[in-house]
Amino acid sequence: MVIHRRWRAILYPLFLYCVSGAAGGYFVWHAVNGERGLKTKDEYEHRIAALRGQLQELKEERALWAHRIALMKGAAIDRDLLEDQARSLLGRVDKNDLVVFLPRPAK
Repeated sequence: MVIHRRWRAILYPLFLYCVSGAAGGYFVWHAVNGERGLKTKDEYEHRIAALRGQLQELKEERALWAHRIALMKGAAIDRDLLEDQARSLLGRVDKNDLVVFLPRPAK
């Protein structure tokens, strides 16, 4: 009888420490590796930085196209730009034009 009390006095706290340690470990693991954990936050920050860079490139491209459209709009049309765009879209060249073929940039 005394032996059972001694075993209970040793095993019950040991069991409770193991259960509480496992529960704490579970929550700590999910705080670091979970869906909203610390590692995921770093991945989101890297993705946000990449998307901001892409957004900046697209804004620059949009500004370029807006400038080109502004040159073709209105009372004063830039004839050289209009002629260049028409020839590139139609695939035509003048007999006095010099054509230089450049390799296309890889994306």
